[in-house]
Amino acid sequence: MTELVILLAVSFFFIAIVYSSVGFGGGSSYLAILALVSLPVDTLRPVALLCNIIVATGGVMVFAREGILRLKQVWHFLLPSVPLAFLGGYWQLHDRTFFLLLGTSLVVASALLWIRPERLRKVKSDNVGLNTTLGGTIGLLSGVVSIGGGIFLSPVLHLIDWDEAKKISAMASVFILANSVSGLAGQWLQLESLPWSFAVPLLLAVLAGGQVGSRLGARVFNSLYIKRITAVVVFIAGLNILRLHF
Repeated sequence: MTELVILLAVSFFFIAIVYSSVGFGGGSSYLAILALVSLPVDTLRPVALLCNIIVATGGVMVFAREGILRLKQVWHFLLPSVPLAFLGGYWQLHDRTFFLLLGTSLVVASALLWIRPERLRKVKSDNVGLNTTLGGTIGLLSGVVSIGGGIFLSPVLHLIDWDEAKKISAMASVFILANSVSGLAGQWLQLESLPWSFAVPLLLAVLAGGQVGSRLGARVFNSLYIKRITAVVVFIAGLNILRLHF
């Protein structure tokens, strides 16, 4: 195991703790770090999604045990997002285009995370038209840039006062997991090989970090402060990606 893999594994461990504590998978930051160390796009995309899947699975299990998940609400988002995430994952972009989308999406995500929700107006959680539109749009973007999409969806739902905070986090966890699996499936059809000796230590790191974060989130961390810190990190990463590739 090289020094780089050890450093990445430690970084991913702490990222997983932070993101899982607020109901996210961490895909945006995994991608940002992997992009900054100049990994090939066809390596960093599936590795980031695999890490996302592991962390999001733990989050879904926690919310399911607590009885917070409502499948009747989730399917509105998943019906359009899953096939579009698959399409986005299958879509092979030129490296320059990919990094442009990734850097821009990270900057936008940082702004969404920083905003402290001031309700625009109450929107019913069973608004099928709004839910499917959000799900499809974010699902396609998620597949293209290889994130789960929760970092976009969750702040928007808080902004429109879609439902209680815990229910939004629970729904976002399922959304992240489903889109990550679908996006990875789309990539897998064109993936020749994956460097498992590189990927496995990172997967083990996020598995441990996700378990720690999901247990500490509600008890120790202030979710607003964590989101603000995450927003700053993601913003800097997005700017660096744009600076290095353009």
